[in-house]
Amino acid sequence: MAVGVTGDDLMVRVGPDATDAALARPGTRIFDMTGRPMRGWVVVAGEAVAEDDTLGAWIDEGHAFAASLPPK
Repeated sequence: MAVGVTGDDLMVRVGPDATDAALARPGTRIFDMTGRPMRGWVVVAGEAVAEDDTLGAWIDEGHAFAASLPPK
C-alpha cells in the first residue's frame, strides 16, 4: 500500500527514513489511528493537497517507496 484516504486527509507511506522530512512539509502529522503511531506513514491534511500538483507529488512519493519494497 502506498497511499490511502481517511476522511478528507491523505495517508502516505514515505518510509521510516523519510518521515522527518515529510513531517517538515505543510499540513502533515504522524499517522496515528489507534494510539500507536505508524512508523513510515504520515497524514497530509486535505487542504494541503487541494492542488493537483501537490496531491500528485504525495502520491508519487508514496508509490516510489512502496515500489522499492521487496515483493511479497
